[in-house]
Amino acid sequence: MLWCGINPSLYSAAVGAHFARPGNRFWKVLHLSGFTDRQLDPSEQHLLLGAGLGITNLVARATASATELELTELREGAARLDRRVRDLAPASVGFLGVLAYRRAFGRPRAEIGPQPEGLGGAAVWVLPNPSGLQARYQLPEMVKLWSDLREAVGGV
Repeated sequence: MLWCGINPSLYSAAVGAHFARPGNRFWKVLHLSGFTDRQLDPSEQHLLLGAGLGITNLVARATASATELELTELREGAARLDRRVRDLAPASVGFLGVLAYRRAFGRPRAEIGPQPEGLGGAAVWVLPNPSGLQARYQLPEMVKLWSDLREAVGGV
């Protein structure tokens, strides 16, 4: 399973860890949905590989908000992600952020959940962005969505 965020926050870039901003719910939801046996700290991201998980970003450039990204950056990131998935061959990709997914992959009608189109041979699930700035999805709903993904991919 490969997790794909949109791009690093300024805070995450400064500390050198994915989803490191204190209000980000990635690590909490990852644990509560059963992907890890405990809640990891962002500094422990290297432990994900031992759990059969990987983590990357669509775009490497850090911003205060993903809305600062240009369409060309998102599309170039989608092409890079496709190549990365082909090289690494994960069974599934969990893409975190439906609006960025729509723009990056040119799929304006994509919704949260499994996608009909795969990526580089992997199944794709789009999930809500776990950023604390994204308030539409609350923790229980996010945990349910991620748990559904975990069950669908065989418990990782």
